[in-house]
Amino acid sequence: MIDRLISPEQCRMARAGLGLTAGILAEHAQVSKVTLSNFEKGKRSPHPRTVAAIRGALETAGVEFIEDKGGGAGVRLKRQARDATISLEDLNAENDC
Repeated sequence: MIDRLISPEQCRMARAGLGLTAGILAEHAQVSKVTLSNFEKGKRSPHPRTVAAIRGALETAGVEFIEDKGGGAGVRLKRQARDATISLEDLNAENDC
């Protein structure tokens, strides 16, 4: 189970990348908003199954977690989520967001 845990920083990055509020993520992970907030702030280390539930909700929403193999742990959006973006070469006034 240890290799499935994520850091508070990864949680914050993933949530920001997906544009999720803490309330929405807490609801999807079936944890309290206070538990999620304390975890993200590093105030508490929740039970591993709670962190696994948060991770699972983020993965379901479209995040991949990158394990620390010397370059630092991180997150990225899954390919299907990134395919919806406009490449820099195609960005113009007509498709300005």
